[in-house]
Amino acid sequence: MRYMMMIRLDPATVPSAGPDQRLAEAMGELLEEMTKAGVLLDTAGLRPIEEATRIRLSGGRQTVVDGPFTESKEVIGGYCLVQTRSKDEAVEWASRFLGIHGPEWDIEVEVRQVDESG
Repeated sequence: MRYMMMIRLDPATVPSAGPDQRLAEAMGELLEEMTKAGVLLDTAGLRPIEEATRIRLSGGRQTVVDGPFTESKEVIGGYCLVQTRSKDEAVEWASRFLGIHGPEWDIEVEVRQVDESG
């Protein structure tokens, strides 16, 4: 089963210096472990919300709005696509990802199964 892990954060609470050296090294080790375990399919951080574009369909009409979006208190800052035997295994990997972050981080990971039905 494939699971998408969406990393949610409030841009206002991200440490101004971004990830420190300790976190970067721990992240590299975790991603290497996930690769060796055969579960990591893809992962990446996303560019800042200020560079985003939203396309909305409402009432049959589309509107296009470029960022920044002042009403956004929480954004998806990155993602990880994994293939695991169960949701519990995907949640365990997500928990390990969160565990390597220090107390200065206020983030969450949403784990959702990819719908393979069609």
